[in-house]
Order: sequence, then structure tokens, then C-alpha cells
Amino acid sequence: MTPDVVDLRNFYASPLGQAACRSLTRAIGARWSKLTGLHVMGLGYGVPYLDSFLGKAERVIAAMPEKQGVIHWPPHSPSATVLVVNTLLPFADQSLDRVLLVHAVETEESPADLLDEVWRVLSPGGSVLVVVPNRRGLWARMDTTPFGQGQPYSRSQMTALLRHAMFSPIHWSEELFMPPIPSAMLLRAAPALERIGAALSLPFAGVHVIEATKLLYRPVAVRKVARQRSLSPFLVPAGAQAGFRRRPLA
Repeated sequence: MTPDVVDLRNFYASPLGQAACRSLTRAIGARWSKLTGLHVMGLGYGVPYLDSFLGKAERVIAAMPEKQGVIHWPPHSPSATVLVVNTLLPFADQSLDRVLLVHAVETEESPADLLDEVWRVLSPGGSVLVVVPNRRGLWARMDTTPFGQGQPYSRSQMTALLRHAMFSPIHWSEELFMPPIPSAMLLRAAPALERIGAALSLPFAGVHVIEATKLLYRPVAVRKVARQRSLSPFLVPAGAQAGFRRRPLA
């Protein structure tokens, strides 16, 4: 089920949503700190995270799925949002340098087709950064937040999905170790919980954050050719000695 854009906006306006946004913004910024001259697109509902790219990248676009709905963004500037079909993006081949997927993969009916389309619009050497709910995390088990919607993934499932779409994962991290409970005490402790969870590599983080680069050529497995000895019959002249075999004339 795709969350409605109004519900997404309301979640990120809440204290719990703001805490989640701060944690994920740090993780995303750690991977994409240098964006000068690059074209960046957020697909799904990435506007809370795209704010940090404004003024850094050459162009920042927020693409929102038709089933989700669209809002105006940035608030006090000309709109940089577009309503799209996830598997038919209105961008030319190799026209984008970075693509951020948030609230996109887990709610897409055909995630493989979505990633194929992202591969098409990415430039050579471009990268995609995917944020998806962790199947073992608490956030995926509670549908009171957007991370509890759709299909959560394990690390091996996301790796297989990306490789099938000709992406090579180069970085993997986990975020949102705090429980998805809007408690004032837990929200105050959120930064400490994130540091402890990351340091101890706890297995129950809320989301996976994966960066992958575009592969230009599909790898082809080289099969070992089995060599077989071929026997060709030939005639033996009459009167030849037993056991003697004369090679046929060319």
C-alpha cells in the first residue's frame, strides 16, 4: 500500500518524524557530501532529505508517484516537484547523477522494473541511494509510520534486487535504532541510541541505507567447454597387416 502524500507530510512534521529525518539526513549526507554540478532526483517522498541538497547540487528534483500524490516543494520557491509513474520516468537516458529512493521500493508493485528505470536515467558512474525498511526491525512491524507500509527487505534480498538491475552495492549502513514510539523521553535519547546501535551493529535497526553504482555492462558467465575426442572411421586397404592403420589421404 502506498502512503498518501498528506500522511507522509504529517508524519515528518511530527516529533517522531523529525527525529527519524535527522538520523537519515546524517547518513545520506555522509555518502553524498559533494554534489557540485550534479543533477539529483528524489523518488518517492524524499523532500525532507532533499532540503539539504538545495544550493549544493546543480539541480534537485522531487519525483512523486501518482498513487501517492504530489505537494509543492520547496515551500518558498518555484516548484521542483513532478508527478510520475515510477516505471516510466519523464527523464532522458543518462540525465541524472544521483537518485535517492525513499518510500519508493517497498511500496512499488514491481521493484525490479523501478530499479531498471532508475538505471536508465542514471549517468555512467552515477549512483543510487536506497532507504528501505529492515525486515527484522521494529519500524517495519508498526504501521503507524510510513516505514511500516509495503514490503520490508533483508540485506540479502536488497543485494539480489540491486544486482539483478545491474547495480553494484558499494556501501551499506543501518539507521533508526530508536523504537518508533512518540515518547518525549525516547526522542531526547534518540541521538545516543543511534550512536550505540551503530557502534554495536545491532541487528534490529529500522531501515537499510544502501548506496550502489550503475554497472555499464552486464557480466556474462564464461562456461567451460567440455572437449570430446571425435573418432572418424576410415577404410583399410585389403591385405593390410592386422593392427596396422593407414591414415587416409587428404
